[in-house]
Order: sequence, then structure tokens, then C-alpha cells
Amino acid sequence: ETDTASESSYSFGRIKKSPSSLTNLSSSSGMASLSSVSGSLMSIYSADFGNVDVKGNIQFAIDYVEQLKELHIFICQCKDLAVADVKRQRSDPHSIGKNSACCNFFFLTCSCQYKIEKDLLKNQSLNISVWHNDTFGRNSFLGEVELDLGAWDWNDPSSKQINWFPLKPRVAITLNLENRGEMKLALQYVPHPTGGKKTPSTGEVHIWVKECHNLPLLRGNRLNSFIKCTILPDTSRKSRQKTRTVAKTTNPVFNHTMVYDGFRPEDLKEACIELTVWDHNKLANHFLGGLRIGLGTGKSYGTAVDWMDSTSDETALWEKMMNSPNTWTEDTLPLRML
Repeated sequence: ETDTASESSYSFGRIKKSPSSLTNLSSSSGMASLSSVSGSLMSIYSADFGNVDVKGNIQFAIDYVEQLKELHIFICQCKDLAVADVKRQRSDPHSIGKNSACCNFFFLTCSCQYKIEKDLLKNQSLNISVWHNDTFGRNSFLGEVELDLGAWDWNDPSSKQINWFPLKPRVAITLNLENRGEMKLALQYVPHPTGGKKTPSTGEVHIWVKECHNLPLLRGNRLNSFIKCTILPDTSRKSRQKTRTVAKTTNPVFNHTMVYDGFRPEDLKEACIELTVWDHNKLANHFLGGLRIGLGTGKSYGTAVDWMDSTSDETALWEKMMNSPNTWTEDTLPLRML
């Protein structure tokens, strides 16, 4: 399948957890397909925020190429960055590309392209962040720039020029309250499943995705939607499942059940179901909205993680499932940006 900019960046924010106590997570939908928790993708976001006083600037340009239907970003250089390594009075910054190790430095000029329809940019923000790259893997946040692409004047020639932008501290993430439709689903925890060669001490989580209502239209009148499911903290491809694609409706009925085993009762406090809804076409899949159903504690197995951010309604469904084993618990939840 072809990933869009949204989908290919979706693994950002995963925190590596090794070893995980979910040692034998498997998934099935009709037929069993075994997988194991291999540890999540480590990204620059598994790092320190707020430990450095942000200062300095970054120079870049953006442009939308109509013929290619691509957003182009050109990163040039940074200057006057904060010092992250106080002992050696240096920062090893990275945003995109290689760089020298000092506080006034140049990137090797680099660019990246994202295949995306121009109409989709109305609801998108561009975030470019700069980080101190620590040898031992604990990166430090040096600042970021966030642009509202919906307010960007693409017809202004000056909007395509290379400009300096001040780096700013990270602000608290707020949920996008824009209406993205809703999903009707049911959950069930089965502590002691019957049949098969399951480990007696572990159970199964069953996810019954029933239907979605009032999904947003991104491409005129066309909408061909499907749903992906991942049980965090495992983000390996083997643990991912998805429904079939339902064509030409904003109210698709999926009626699809997914099963994940290897869950001890204590694992339910650390895991999170991530369900994402996508619009499929031949060139790319576009993100419509999603859910993260868990306890929303901000932590998993003692490690702070940004994906454990369930809303009160999402948390209520998860708690109801935990407290009612062997019983389907159902709700209709609003989709949101993740």
C-alpha cells in the first residue's frame, strides 16, 4: 500500500520499550496470525522537552508543486541555537540531513517531498523541530516552527522564498475538535479463551469494529474508507490488522472483528488500542481520524509515552471492558486527530 505524508509519519512518537511484558502478543481475524512484541520504533520524540531554553532560528522554504501534487520543503541552516551539552558547550542538532557540531552551523542543504492533494493542506500544519542528537540516544529538544498550511498564501511569490523563522518552545498539544465523524465499536476481554494452544495465564482482547458515521469527504464526493488497528506499544507490521475497504459512502459498515492474545490482566493497564480511519485511493491513503482506547495515563510500563492520551470517553470504554470480562461493551466515539 502507498503511504501519504500523514501515514508515513504516523510512527513518530513511539517509545521503545524493551523488554515488554506483552511477550507473546498475537493477532487474528478469521485465521490466526502469530506475532511477537519486538519493541516500538524509537524516534526523536522519545526525548527531553523543556530542559533547554529554546532560542535561535531555522531557515527553510516551502512550495506546493501543482504538476506533481507534492509539498516540497527545503531546509537550509540554523543559527544561534541553545547549548544542549553544557559540559562541552555544543549542540549536535538534527532536523533533516547532516550537520556540523556547533551552535551556529549549516545543514547540508536538503529537501523532502510529500505526495498530498492540495485541498488536504487546508486542514494540515507543518511542524519542523530541531534536536540535539545525543550519543546515548537521549535527544534534547532545541525548538520548533509550526505553520498553519490552511492560512498559507500559496499564490504569493514571497511564500516560496527561503526565510528565517524563530524557533519556539513546545506548546501543550490540544485535541482538534473539528468534526471527523464517529466510530461504533465493541470491546471484550476474554481472560481464559477456550481451544487452541493458548497460554493459560494470558487472555484475548476482541475488537469488533461495527461502522462509522459522517466521515469527512476529502476528495469531492468520493470516499473509500478502511480501518487500521494496532495495539500499542507494539508497532511492528506483524501486529497490525485492517478491515476491508468500503467504497462510496461516508457511513461505512465494516462488521469486522479483530483478536489479539497474549494479554495478562496487568497488561491491560499498559496497552492502548489505536484505531485509525483512512480514505483509500490508487496513489495514497489519507488519514481521516482515529481513536486511542486505553487508560490515558501518559505512561506505559513505567515509561512516559505520548500515545497514552485517551479522552475521557475512550478511557471509560476501556475501563468498562476491563471490569466486565467475557462481556461485549459497546460505545460510539468521536474520531479525532492523533
